[in-house]
Amino acid sequence: MSKLQIHQFPARGDNYGVLVHDPETGATASIDAPDAEAVLAALHDKGWELSHILITHHHHDHTAGNEVLKRMTGCTIVGPAKEARGIPGIDVEVAEGDTVALGNAKAAVLETPGHTRGHVSYSFPDDAVVFVGDTLFSVGCGKLLEGDASTMWASLAKLAALPPKTALYCGHEYTRANARFALTIEPENEALKARAAQVDALAEKGEPALPTTIAQELATNPFLRPASPAIQKRLGMEGRPLAEIFGEIRKRKDRF
Repeated sequence: MSKLQIHQFPARGDNYGVLVHDPETGATASIDAPDAEAVLAALHDKGWELSHILITHHHHDHTAGNEVLKRMTGCTIVGPAKEARGIPGIDVEVAEGDTVALGNAKAAVLETPGHTRGHVSYSFPDDAVVFVGDTLFSVGCGKLLEGDASTMWASLAKLAALPPKTALYCGHEYTRANARFALTIEPENEALKARAAQVDALAEKGEPALPTTIAQELATNPFLRPASPAIQKRLGMEGRPLAEIFGEIRKRKDRF
């Protein structure tokens, strides 16, 4: 049974903020800090006090609230060592294999570059939850802004190897648009068709399709499915290296 309490909330339009709370100690982390006001409002709603910000990558829409939140709460800002210069107020630099303590909970740091050069994800294995920033989205993945297809594919493969039941929280809610694209890559995928219908229904009610799970993404996300014979055939890339097939899917999404 999960000990951590997790609260997800919208911020900055299409960003999603997440608070992670250890009820035993009161320690509370914000995963990224897209907007200080949104984070503070969420903390007030829950009655929690911020102790940490766990930054996934340096982009402004994930760090904009850092300095205000640090000034108002005295929180510790943790972030990727490879991007430390671009992260306002960073206190602790982390890399692959490091562990971050949040009260009695422990997060394993996974380096997941591709979207940015030093992007990290935070996996809480005892609670079966991972926070992946902009590396992996529901039925999608981040743009290759500072990395190439082979780098991003290695990062996605690392996340895909987590236990299937792992709940996955990402930095943006793009599921509906991602599903429309995914259906052009693998229209015969029944799990994907069902997911697209579910997401449409949630969107009509103004509800997010997040979090997702590793199992759900393995079944529906074309960026995790370059090994699919149907996808390989549709792209005319039977038997090609998976990173190369992934790269072609990413190019098509960029043009979609």
